[in-house]
Amino acid sequence: MNVEQARFNMIEQQIRPWEVLDPGVLSLLSVVKREDFVPAAYRAMAFVDTQVPLPGGQCMLEPKVEARLLQELGVHKHETVLEIGSGSGFMAALLGHKAQQVITLEINAELAALASANLQRAGVMNVTVRRADGSHGLADEGPFDVILLSGSVAEVPPGLLAQLKVGGRLAAIVGQQPIMHATLFTRSSEHDFASVELFDTVAPRLSGFDEPARFKF
Repeated sequence: MNVEQARFNMIEQQIRPWEVLDPGVLSLLSVVKREDFVPAAYRAMAFVDTQVPLPGGQCMLEPKVEARLLQELGVHKHETVLEIGSGSGFMAALLGHKAQQVITLEINAELAALASANLQRAGVMNVTVRRADGSHGLADEGPFDVILLSGSVAEVPPGLLAQLKVGGRLAAIVGQQPIMHATLFTRSSEHDFASVELFDTVAPRLSGFDEPARFKF
């Protein structure tokens, strides 16, 4: 496989058509080597328009989904980011190139070790991987400019939204199969939040988040 041609095709044929046109995001996808964050057994899938399996029933999201979320969050160099669900560390690497500091939380020990090793090998020094249940965030270290849930939840806990600075953004994939919505929340004031649905997609559940009761009496 011609890796650079495959990367170019991924950007031009998958990512641009998904309304990812931010030059900074597109150039970053050329620089950060996605294939280095893919488990060896699935290396051939690094640039394919599909989710890549990871240990613990998790996955790397489709390249176009990762790119669109990164674009919509609009991360700046002075900002601090909290990611929940480190996966292989690829999204944290992208965020690290955009932000001042990134903390990424991963409940699965194997994935936390994988993400940490991948980020270290890639030379991304401003990302810290912690093995932790991310469903409650990091209230003691907030508030954050940006929070990203790199997986799906039934709903975003109010406690996570409360960890945003005013003007801060949180992105998550919200809902139930077969349809979930990638949603961007913005804290407009101390007590007010706005939200917009970006696109429909489906992603594995993040561990530790509550599911709504199926039956109510």
